[in-house]
Amino acid sequence: MRSVWNGSISFGLVSIPVKTYSATERTASVSFVRIHEKDGGRIHYRKVCELDGEEVPNEEVGKGYQAADDTIVPITDEDLAKLPLPTTKTLTILAFVGADEIDPLQLDKSYFLGPNGVAAAKPYALLRDALEHQEKVAIGKVAMHGRETLAMLRSHDGAIAMHTLLWPDQVRSARTVAPSDKVEIRENELTLAETLMDSLGELDESELHDDYREAVEELVSAKLEGGEPTAPRAAPGAGGKVIDLMAALENSVRAARESRGEGGDPEGGGAGSEQDEESASVTPIGSRKTAKKTAAKAASGSGAKKTAAARKTSGPAAKKTASGKASGSGGSGKKTAGSGGSGGKKKTSTAKSAAKKSTAKRSGKKASA
Repeated sequence: MRSVWNGSISFGLVSIPVKTYSATERTASVSFVRIHEKDGGRIHYRKVCELDGEEVPNEEVGKGYQAADDTIVPITDEDLAKLPLPTTKTLTILAFVGADEIDPLQLDKSYFLGPNGVAAAKPYALLRDALEHQEKVAIGKVAMHGRETLAMLRSHDGAIAMHTLLWPDQVRSARTVAPSDKVEIRENELTLAETLMDSLGELDESELHDDYREAVEELVSAKLEGGEPTAPRAAPGAGGKVIDLMAALENSVRAARESRGEGGDPEGGGAGSEQDEESASVTPIGSRKTAKKTAAKAASGSGAKKTAAARKTSGPAAKKTASGKASGSGGSGKKTAGSGGSGGKKKTSTAKSAAKKSTAKRSGKKASA
């Protein structure tokens, strides 16, 4: 690889000569040329001087800076080399921070840094191993391609990778695109969304490819052969409005599991999909532990109710006690419902003797008749 910047890393009093290489390439991207639609001729852009109207060759093209009054100030490479900027040849490390402290929105371009010379190998390896051992990244400033930029250094695959960063004021705020109204998410919706995330599995980099580039190549091949390009296959359900979010989540989880050869419905069945949206409880999402405790209490409460109901309907004593509650006064009913008081026993035996006398009287009247 050809180096794009040569300089050194300033690490305290340590100076590490390095060469910089581009870590990415765009050779596989689709590139189109402009043509004249009437005859198919290619359109070229020529560099023409606005003063004399003549085409300017590349070796005569320089750079200039347009001032506020539209005056063009010529700037040469010698002028830029004389700028009092230490970062033109030195990447000065300012601090070491955790990688999670860097917003990914600031990441711009990626490079690999390699030691420049045999003497640079040991300090290079020392910085690389220190970054990896401390699990930190180095933040510094460097001037490349005619501008000064922030840079982040990190250990990567046995080398030091450098990512140029945008300045903080170059990152726009997301407040204007976030939902303005408060949106309430149901607990079961969040659970299904997380289940879908788990069902998709891990990322297989061998399956990543540019579908757009392949489709363009097939289109070009078909046109060269004089045939008609095949109609694109529309993605199922693409572009449709989601009416039932729960049903869409459940179908997504089911499709993800089937694609991985796993069976079963999400959340142990499709009962949730048949639940009416109006009857579903809408609650703000709190702690998952609180939700689990609430569910446990509800389950234990229903079990307690079943136990109490079983106790009420078991045995003749419960029937007699219930009968005493229905026929007795408020005070006697309380005693009967008590835990085996003596007053309750006496009244129960009195009621039994009264019932026997009433039965004897009725039998006597039948005999006299």
